[in-house]
Amino acid sequence: MKTKTQRRIKDSSITRFGVSIPSDLISAFDKYIRDREYTNRSEAIRDLIRRKLIEKEWEKEFQGREVVGTITYVYDHHKRNLVDSILNIQHDFPNHIVALQHVHIDHCNCLEVVIVRGEPEVLRDLAHKLEALKGMKHCQLTMTTTGTNLS
Repeated sequence: MKTKTQRRIKDSSITRFGVSIPSDLISAFDKYIRDREYTNRSEAIRDLIRRKLIEKEWEKEFQGREVVGTITYVYDHHKRNLVDSILNIQHDFPNHIVALQHVHIDHCNCLEVVIVRGEPEVLRDLAHKLEALKGMKHCQLTMTTTGTNLS
C-alpha cells in the first residue's frame, strides 16, 4: 500500500526521502539557502548533490573523456616576456581553448578568463603551465561536465 506522500507524487521520476540533520547544521543551511535566494531546501539539496556528482564524474569517470571549464587568472602585464609566454602556452593548446576574455583591471594588472574543453588531465596541465609563469598573480581552473550524462 502506498503512503499518502507517495500517492500525491504524480511524477514517478521524483523520490522523496527524509534526512536527520542537527539543528545548528540546518540553521546554517537555511541561511545558505536564503543568501543564494533558493525557493526551498529541495532545490538547494539537488544543486549540492549535482555539484558533488559532477566533481566525482570528472575526478574518476571522466579520465580520458571530455569536460569543459574555465581557467581564470590575474597577471602583471608589465612583467618582462609574460604576455608572450602566455600566448605561447595558449598556442600550444589550440584544440582545448574555445574562447577567452581579457580585462584590464588597472594600469598593471589584467584578468583573463579562458573557456576550455578537453580531457581533465590536459586542462590541468594547461592551467599548471600558466600558473607557473613568473608574474602570474593568481590562476584557478574550474572544470565541469559537458552535461551529456546528467538528467
